[in-house]
Amino acid sequence: MKTIVLNASPRKNWNTAQLLRSAMAGAKSTGAEVEYIDLYDLNFTGCRSCMLCKRKDVKRCHCYWKDGLSPVIDKVFSADTLFIGTPIYLGRPASQYFAFIERLHFSSLSYDDYSNYFKGCINVGIFLTMNATKEFYDKLYKEKFEAYAAEFKLLNGEVYLYPACNTLQVNDYSRFNMSSFREEEKKKAHEECFPFDLENAYNIGVKFSSK
Repeated sequence: MKTIVLNASPRKNWNTAQLLRSAMAGAKSTGAEVEYIDLYDLNFTGCRSCMLCKRKDVKRCHCYWKDGLSPVIDKVFSADTLFIGTPIYLGRPASQYFAFIERLHFSSLSYDDYSNYFKGCINVGIFLTMNATKEFYDKLYKEKFEAYAAEFKLLNGEVYLYPACNTLQVNDYSRFNMSSFREEEKKKAHEECFPFDLENAYNIGVKFSSK
């Protein structure tokens, strides 16, 4: 089994990254071959509409733009499992998440009949982190992010969305203009909930990399 882990957060060691590394540890425990990639380390943009992937007699499910993301897209299409994590910024995934899914989707999309060139099967686990509470997520975000997750159905596998709510943004709130958050409440929620989130991420890593 081959598992690709993509961190679409600009923070390499914070909530999203920690969840992904826990999922990675779960995947490794099954014997899966795992590769972890920080998308913000790469130099890339969204689709350039060069149309090279739509030319006749070329390799399908391959992005021909020469930048840091194209090799990652090849790795994803050759994997058995994909884990991707993103924080929620302004009610949406981070920008590198959008750029990635745009490039991935367009390179597998037929402009003959809008069918999917990709015929393999890749299971996808999506991890969300946010400062919003579970109640806020369920009321205002859940439906929208389930729609974002559904875009990964192009990979023909199971798609699972895991939201980690009310996460800790910084270690010391007193150093920032963040008075809308109560540090004591945030730290209490983090201590009570985040270990549970990490355990769940590990178990998702095991489950998806064992299929």
